Amino acid sequence: MRIGRLEENPIITTNHVKPSRPDFKVVGVFNAGVAAINDEIVLLLRVAEMPVHVPGNSIAVPVLNEQDRTLEIKYLNKNDPRYNYEDSRVVKEQGRYAYLTSMSHLRVARSKDGVRFVIDEYPSLFPIDAEEAWGIEDPRITQLGNRYYITYSAVSPKGVAVRLAVTEDFRNFERLGLILPPENKDVAIFPGKIEGKYFMLHRPVPKSIGSPEMWIAESPDLMHWGNHRFLIGLREQSWDNGRIGGGAVPFLTKDGWLELYHGADVNDRYCMGAVLLDREDPGKVLARSRVPVLMPETDYEMNGFFGGVVFSCGALLMDQTVRMYYGAADEVMACADLSLADIYRTF
Repeated sequence: MRIGRLEENPIITTNHVKPSRPDFKVVGVFNAGVAAINDEIVLLLRVAEMPVHVPGNSIAVPVLNEQDRTLEIKYLNKNDPRYNYEDSRVVKEQGRYAYLTSMSHLRVARSKDGVRFVIDEYPSLFPIDAEEAWGIEDPRITQLGNRYYITYSAVSPKGVAVRLAVTEDFRNFERLGLILPPENKDVAIFPGKIEGKYFMLHRPVPKSIGSPEMWIAESPDLMHWGNHRFLIGLREQSWDNGRIGGGAVPFLTKDGWLELYHGADVNDRYCMGAVLLDREDPGKVLARSRVPVLMPETDYEMNGFFGGVVFSCGALLMDQTVRMYYGAADEVMACADLSLADIYRTF
């Protein structure tokens, strides 16, 4: 299919973002939610930071002190046999995550043309408590009336939970609370009620039996979710045989709800695909991509903090074109224009 990557890609890099404090450096700006408000396009960026100064032969990991809510830096010896540092994103101990090597917060960027963005100087949402002790990540934005609801991953030693926040202007934010406990992520709320109910996509992460696959749930009020049921799963010998999860917030077309989702293979190559859901019953799958709509191919997608990744948390439908904003290599923001016709050809 024809991929309309913008010539300006990557449209936002780490050099464009001011660190939240002078002893930190920005190592990633990616996986942004997107919204259209008034005459602007707003991105809510995931900004990942690390300490600048690290003693020799050490790994520095930032964590929030759960008692006084201050940010601390722990130093781990690279030669400590308890820890595994093979994955640049995490420190593992006995096969389990012990720390993240960076801490993420959310920050607003604004644009008149959807390509050139002005980025806020300070974080918009920053970790504040024990449930966010390791950072907040991967926001999705759903517009309901004049309010914009933001789902995001709250990461802590207890696991990854899902929280909800709301804003009307992307300047003032209100945290509404926890909507899914650990271990869950990749939540996207449909933009409007369907048969009198709100719907969400989510991705439980089984630790013993089962696989990381996509589910759907319902709610009367956005806070209490039930009737959870399986939606789509992994496919052997396919581009999405490792893990899958929701990507952009679904949008309604004449054919049904179109969801751009991410899929990774067993080698951790992340691609974007699409699934078409029934407009009256989004728990019913009508079609699904046989091949990706976008796969990592360019230098900025193949090389970075974690290479071989394209990962979208937000897209806009503009007539017959989908403008998809996506994180590349867990380091930069990029954008691609995809026609609906080309997306449908992957089914």
